[in-house]
Amino acid sequence: MSLISSMYTGATGLESNSTDLSVIGDNIANANTIGFKASRASFSDAMAQQLIGEGSMMSQVGLGTHLQAVQKIITQGALTNTGLATDLAVDGNGYFVVSGAHNGSTGQFYTRAGQFTLDKSGFLVNLEGLHVQGYTAGPTGIVGTTPGDLKVGNTDSPAVASTTVNVRANLDAAAPIIVAAWDPANPGATSNFSNSVTVYDSLGAGHQVDVYYRKTAANTWEYHALTDGGGTTGGTAGTPVELITPPGTLTFNTNGTLLTAPAATVTFNPINAAQGQPLTFNLGDPTGAAGTGLLGVTQFAAPSGTASVGQDGYSSGSLTHIAIDKEGKINGSFTNGQSRVLGQVATAIVKAPDKMDRVGGNLFAVNPQSGQATLGAAGTAGRGGIVAGALEQSNVDLANEFVRMIAAQRGYQASSKTVTTADQLLAELMTLKR
Repeated sequence: MSLISSMYTGATGLESNSTDLSVIGDNIANANTIGFKASRASFSDAMAQQLIGEGSMMSQVGLGTHLQAVQKIITQGALTNTGLATDLAVDGNGYFVVSGAHNGSTGQFYTRAGQFTLDKSGFLVNLEGLHVQGYTAGPTGIVGTTPGDLKVGNTDSPAVASTTVNVRANLDAAAPIIVAAWDPANPGATSNFSNSVTVYDSLGAGHQVDVYYRKTAANTWEYHALTDGGGTTGGTAGTPVELITPPGTLTFNTNGTLLTAPAATVTFNPINAAQGQPLTFNLGDPTGAAGTGLLGVTQFAAPSGTASVGQDGYSSGSLTHIAIDKEGKINGSFTNGQSRVLGQVATAIVKAPDKMDRVGGNLFAVNPQSGQATLGAAGTAGRGGIVAGALEQSNVDLANEFVRMIAAQRGYQASSKTVTTADQLLAELMTLKR
């Protein structure tokens, strides 16, 4: 092996160690890059030169080193809480999927950087504006099965008309029997007790309904439901309208439990809304119908009072808040007090993630060596869970990088000595002629 070859062998060491320093520098530069995965330069020896020595013994002399691969280190980075609902991190295996145009290419890309936000159209996007992929839910909160751009903002909760009024209350067993006739124009004077509830029509408009109870005999009460005529078709503002005709009747056992409560289903005709809206007043589970008699209106020797009055309708509402669970399901809260699932963030798994291509912007792309990505819900088929309000930090270990930097620096210096030493020997060889 000639001295000239020795110089070229030393040059391969210079090139390899300089490449190693470049990889180390890239790692250090991205030590604070969200979702960054460190790399390491892997080298192999070059093809050896076959030499025939004394006694026909075969010897091999190496020709230096060359870069074999720059390998990605796919390990979990530390998770840091941010408190921002749309910041997401994958705890375990998997990648977020984003779609759009990046660096002249259009398609799907994969990332561990979950710095997401909502754009003006309500789509969940990364900071570059690429659309996060997931499964959109229908108006009832059922999540679909076809992945696509995940739209969760600019969502409203439509109004739902009331169909049932539920009352839990106690009517004083010692209340006097009302002799005077029922007067809807003066209900307070011709009843013993009342409670109120707001019901909603098909447009989401609220209508106050006042329920009045009047004792007509021992253990027997009747109840009336009134609403202002200004909110009903054909009614007059300020004039109450009876909803229950004839009035409902309640009877009680001697122990104060509800004995009978015939169902009172009325037809409500709210103005400008759907007509003939059915409205059922549920006042309990009477013992006469195999109930307990305790889950609605009772008659005990205690002051009349209301425990709760509820109904199943609500007005329309706008989205005010979102929360994302470990399965990636996005739950929206609305101004009308309702909440529902708006969609689910998809995650992807790749058979050989360390073989994926880095394409910048904290993004990766698949290739034949990495295999194709498979999308699915977080927490399934080996996918990690999602942590909301957190981000995954870089997995770069600075202490390890500095140690590697020292080794690469020494390797570069040593390789340079090979070149200078061979040069000195060549110079010495040239003096033989003199």
